[in-house]
Amino acid sequence: MRRYLRNMRGYGANPPDPKWPGRAHVAVQFVVNYEEGGENCILHGDEASEAFLSEIVGAAPWPGMRHWNMESIYEYGARAGFWRLHRMFTDAEVPVTVFGVASALARSPEQVTAMQEAGWEIASHGLKWIDYRAHSEDDERRDLQEAVRLHAEVVGERPAGLYLGRTSVNSVKLAAGEGGFAWISDTYDDDLPYWLDHDGHGNAISPQLVVPYTLDANDMRFATPQGFNSGDQFFAYLKDAFDTLYEEGRRGRPAMMSVGLHCRLVGRPGRAAALKRFIDHVKSHEKVWLPTRMDIARHWMEHHPYEAPALKPSLLDEAAFIAHFGGIFEHSPWVAERAFRLELGPAHDSAAGLHNALARAFRSASGEERLGVLTAHPDLAGKLAAAKRLTPESSREQASAGLDALTDEERAHFTDLNTRYTEKFGFPFIIAVKDHSKDGILKAFEARIENSREEEFVTACGQVERIAYLRLKDLLPS
Repeated sequence: MRRYLRNMRGYGANPPDPKWPGRAHVAVQFVVNYEEGGENCILHGDEASEAFLSEIVGAAPWPGMRHWNMESIYEYGARAGFWRLHRMFTDAEVPVTVFGVASALARSPEQVTAMQEAGWEIASHGLKWIDYRAHSEDDERRDLQEAVRLHAEVVGERPAGLYLGRTSVNSVKLAAGEGGFAWISDTYDDDLPYWLDHDGHGNAISPQLVVPYTLDANDMRFATPQGFNSGDQFFAYLKDAFDTLYEEGRRGRPAMMSVGLHCRLVGRPGRAAALKRFIDHVKSHEKVWLPTRMDIARHWMEHHPYEAPALKPSLLDEAAFIAHFGGIFEHSPWVAERAFRLELGPAHDSAAGLHNALARAFRSASGEERLGVLTAHPDLAGKLAAAKRLTPESSREQASAGLDALTDEERAHFTDLNTRYTEKFGFPFIIAVKDHSKDGILKAFEARIENSREEEFVTACGQVERIAYLRLKDLLPS
């Protein structure tokens, strides 16, 4: 069986109500990334200079050499940019979460003290501000452990949250496996927190809360091609994002907005002015919650604790899969057998998702095989129903439309229609009875008996798929 590990479904069409404090329409969370002093640098024992997120767009590493300009750009973030942001947020009384690179925090004790005195949350941003994509899993694990140790030594307590940023395929797995993080943020895949119960490699893990981060509402785009060229662009983008989310929240779909900041980027005066305008814009609205990421995590744990799904089709073995879903297409377990061989994943753990996989198997079958599914269906209010020999699903469905309580006259009418229909088409009349009343079924019966066989075969197959979907909705979330 092939399994698709990525989750393309998420909360689907009906995300949960986060129930933000004060029934806020949106939660806006500001992050200050503190990386200055933790970047690639020959002085830090690295092989080359830093080349990422600076005023030098398109910079390349200098192997074996110090890059004086790059170093001084990062130093600006620590020496001036940080303090500008510190004044701005403390004056506005807006809480902040710091993504602190442990080695950077160790080289900036006064800034750490200022963060603590302001009541800012200091989360981990890893040991060094480096790219882990080519690191071995063991080396990355050692760096994570050292990051936690050094963070606790410098800050006075271990970090409760983690955002590594320049990740490898193992980063989230290692963060969840470390066991001490209340939340992690190395995803950009949702507007709400969620619980992760697998490691991204197909293995189950203890539930880990994820508070997704952002790369769009982020000042890093001042340092990337086709990014923000001016503070006006930055402000306009943040304002549009906030206004959209606020309106969606007002209409009953509250969500979360993350804003990512860097001391050396938005800490420059010409950009800081745009950030100040945005903070003022946010604070001019009443139904806004301004939390730290730990505040969000605690709120989610209280109001949306992890609940293991009762049934995950994509995680079942073949025998269990067929046992659960072999009867969805009437007396035709081969449909489930073939669906099981498809590339199933989290997207198929809902009624709509699994229905798509089963319907694909049905649609790709031969005409003779699909005819076999049609002939496996019982007559409506026919002999099998009278003898109480219907499948439990068919019994419930026919009863839902009152077909188990017909008058003698109605039963005779159904019997006549069943006989004429079957003689004409070679398979019984099939309709998703849950969608219709008894009278509606009779009207459809009388209309469809006039169809051509080709036309009715297509219609009947569509009704078989509809019946399957309604059955799945009784078993799986919609």
